[in-house]
Amino acid sequence: MTNTMPHDFFSPVTPSSVIGFVGIGNMGFAMMARLLDQGWPCASYDIDPLQNRKAQAAGAQLVNAASDIGALCRISFVVVVNADQVRDVLEGDHGLLTTAQAGDVIYLCPTLGPVDVGQFAQRALGKGVHVMDSPMSGGPVRARQGQMSLMMAGPSHILSQHQTLLDAITPQRFVISETPSDAAKTKLANNLLAAIHLAGVSEVLAMAQAWGLNAQTTLDVMQASSGQSWIGQDRMQRALNNDFAPRAHTSLLAKDTRLALQACDELKVSPPALGQLATQQFEQACAQGFQEMDDASLFLQAGGKPLSGL
Repeated sequence: MTNTMPHDFFSPVTPSSVIGFVGIGNMGFAMMARLLDQGWPCASYDIDPLQNRKAQAAGAQLVNAASDIGALCRISFVVVVNADQVRDVLEGDHGLLTTAQAGDVIYLCPTLGPVDVGQFAQRALGKGVHVMDSPMSGGPVRARQGQMSLMMAGPSHILSQHQTLLDAITPQRFVISETPSDAAKTKLANNLLAAIHLAGVSEVLAMAQAWGLNAQTTLDVMQASSGQSWIGQDRMQRALNNDFAPRAHTSLLAKDTRLALQACDELKVSPPALGQLATQQFEQACAQGFQEMDDASLFLQAGGKPLSGL
């Protein structure tokens, strides 16, 4: 194959296709392990030796660089953290695009700014490679169970052809459009709202506690009433139990809120006022040393006190 092949050509997928993963941290590993459990052969690359050992024990084929994934796999998932890492694993000296074939498909799963996604997709398409804008949501437990969500933007015929593979990962898929970057916009909108919810419930629950109320009872009332939110229940219950082991690091939502405001600037849209306040709360939490803790740490940043382990 050569890169002169028409851009509407793409590689088909069968249950014997080797699916590549670049980045097998919490989410990437969970997605890959789910596929392995269902009999899909997978190959993986990560810079973390511990994750590589876990992947090998789970049955994945290990390679030495992202370029090896590009040479071996016609369909790959990139599950790293930020745009700099994506740029390195796609376009670096040993990146996927150095060995990818025309017609290959790369699912780009991190939460990124829409301008970055559009640029990655355009440069890949210059080599005949399709980038599917595919940010994910739900955390590693849901990913492992096949209950995570994928927001997807890209050519509809590829999504249709890959339905069996995507069904094996999760049925919870939202096709946004055929324009890479639209899924990134959707993910940032969702995460900015999640950050607003989390910052708000953290401050209000800490306030109720300072009023002398029982925080657990107050949380129970909130979650059965009009103050309910999924992220509020999930994170505040952990916070009250003094459980800040990172499922989603505070630094991640801090990054995502910054990206949402940056997208507003790039797209000439006025940023939401509450989004700006939530971004400030996450910045302060990181400045206080909570960046590597679970984002339930917003409760600590707001002055809340866990009910156990005091």
